Amino acid sequence: MSTQAHQTRPDSSAQMVEDLARDGRAAQRELALLDSAAKARALRAAAAALRHAGPAILAANAQDCAAAEANGTSGAMLDRLRLDAARLSGIAAAVEAVAALPDPVGQVIDKSQAPAGMALSRIRIPIGLIGIIYESRPNVTADAAALCVMSGNAALLRGGSEAVNTNRAIQAAFAGGLAAEGVPAAAVQLLPTQDRAAVGAMLQAAGLIDMIIPRGGKGLVARVQADARVPVLAHLDGICHTYVHAAADPVMAREVALNAKMRRTGICGAMETLLLDAAFPDSAGVVAALLDAGCTLRGDARAQAIDPRIQPASANDWDTEYLDAVLSVAVVDGLEQALAHIARHSSGHTDVIITGDEGVAEQFLARVDSAIVMVNASSQFADGGEFGLGAEIGIATGRLHARGPVALEGLTTYKWQVRGTGQARP
Repeated sequence: MSTQAHQTRPDSSAQMVEDLARDGRAAQRELALLDSAAKARALRAAAAALRHAGPAILAANAQDCAAAEANGTSGAMLDRLRLDAARLSGIAAAVEAVAALPDPVGQVIDKSQAPAGMALSRIRIPIGLIGIIYESRPNVTADAAALCVMSGNAALLRGGSEAVNTNRAIQAAFAGGLAAEGVPAAAVQLLPTQDRAAVGAMLQAAGLIDMIIPRGGKGLVARVQADARVPVLAHLDGICHTYVHAAADPVMAREVALNAKMRRTGICGAMETLLLDAAFPDSAGVVAALLDAGCTLRGDARAQAIDPRIQPASANDWDTEYLDAVLSVAVVDGLEQALAHIARHSSGHTDVIITGDEGVAEQFLARVDSAIVMVNASSQFADGGEFGLGAEIGIATGRLHARGPVALEGLTTYKWQVRGTGQARP
């Protein structure tokens, strides 16, 4: 049953989600039978369809951007929403990159022999039907779809209202490309309504949807985590720290800090707190580079003493994901104070140290309990594509299943295969 068929039906949100989920589960059973080459061909066809539909997608995106501007949407959020020819080409290229990745499905994780003599194997398999609830960034429509298809999963997507026209255009092109290669179009479906009740129905669809992945602001993720009866893979905040250690190279510290904050302020890997070691000799240079680039700094008393342009920080600033050109700054006395600050305020997403001391770097890597811990690199690299995983479906900061950038392997589970020779348990 096509997504369009649901648009004119008078069913309740729960019934609509149930129908879509059953369609998706049926499509997933067919998708699970395809080999790696067939899935790759389908994704290449989807990428070609996205390129062919480029004018329609960009026209839909212009409509969404105009509505967002009229509603007073911030510049950072508009940047997340807006597509141009280069970004759309990047979306198609990301789908092709996923098609070229090794297929995790069917991989043998390990083999052993049971005490009774049976041969045991653990084999990677798809999770099933994955619901993705997201905001603002329309590239997620294609990224999530590609990763789900290549890992043998069906996707039920629900994008944000601000990108509704763009998401519909991308999904239609993507599903059309899949269908051209014999993959059921219902393998990638988009909820045909922006009614919040439909989100609630997805969250309650235990037994129909196998996992929910939310991508968006704190309010969305908090609601999903609070209300879901379906397993959730998510991160709540991206409160990312960069600690400039006393032994940091001043030029590196300026360049990495500036990039970590100002390259794109609206992404979850953007630095939100800068920790400056009291013994670092060029704190003023790092601070000036950020201020001169247009970043508002909010600091503790010691940070304010570095530059009079730094505003006073409130207690809430240390726990705020700004997603804008605003940054918290604190001065710390050495590694232990930096680690204590990070332990107290980090959201467990990505934390960074800049240092020329390898021993300190290794301590930081071992002791910071975040999904991604970096040395001498911008936190803006916290991305599945930059990790060589292809397009990511999100960052996970929990402790179960996948952690960090979630790509193909994170969208699989496993089953045991047991081969016996007639054993009967006494």
